[in-house]
Amino acid sequence: MLEPLARHSMVKASAAGWSAVMNRYPELASEPIVVGWAHAGRPLIVRRPACSDTVGLVPLGLPLPPSHGKRRIAVSLATAVIVASAPPPLLADTATAAPEAWRETIEKLLQLLPETRTYGSLAWQHLTGLPYLSDSSDLDLLWPLSAAKQPGALLSDIARIAKQAPMGLDGEITGPTGGVQWRELTGTDADEVLVKGPAGVTTTTRAAFLAGHVS
Repeated sequence: MLEPLARHSMVKASAAGWSAVMNRYPELASEPIVVGWAHAGRPLIVRRPACSDTVGLVPLGLPLPPSHGKRRIAVSLATAVIVASAPPPLLADTATAAPEAWRETIEKLLQLLPETRTYGSLAWQHLTGLPYLSDSSDLDLLWPLSAAKQPGALLSDIARIAKQAPMGLDGEITGPTGGVQWRELTGTDADEVLVKGPAGVTTTTRAAFLAGHVS
């Protein structure tokens, strides 16, 4: 049995597979940008499964840009029609698509952890060439626990950068069992945190989650 794709993974569907999705969700046919999504080589993002999802299919999301209502579309695909998958892009690779006002903050974040990845509006603008970023956009990031030499220091440094940033800094510290919203991890070791994994949400303590750190 194949391991489920990690949340936030970016996948591409075959043309035939996407046509099958359009047949399964006829209400999406009114959105030309959605109908032509896979044909344009644009990705979808792996999300947590919902109760309404069909068992055995990969739960995916397609967030439309603000010019198309900023709608978040949920679909599911068979593994057989996924022709490519990759982690969300590295923050370093998306920097050229960022607003000028964000550049200094991005540089600080890259100095802190070069392995940082991004999955929100900046990632979608970089991956699709469509205008996703607006004045109210946050910067959504994933910090891999395995790349952090000192997880506690990483959290305090993120908090320091966030206080000075011109945009909101959102995102998760990611470990072997899933991701935890970074602000939740700034509490005490006994505090309970929500871990968002590929199959759903579990709970653990801050100390237990950070113990998954691999040097």
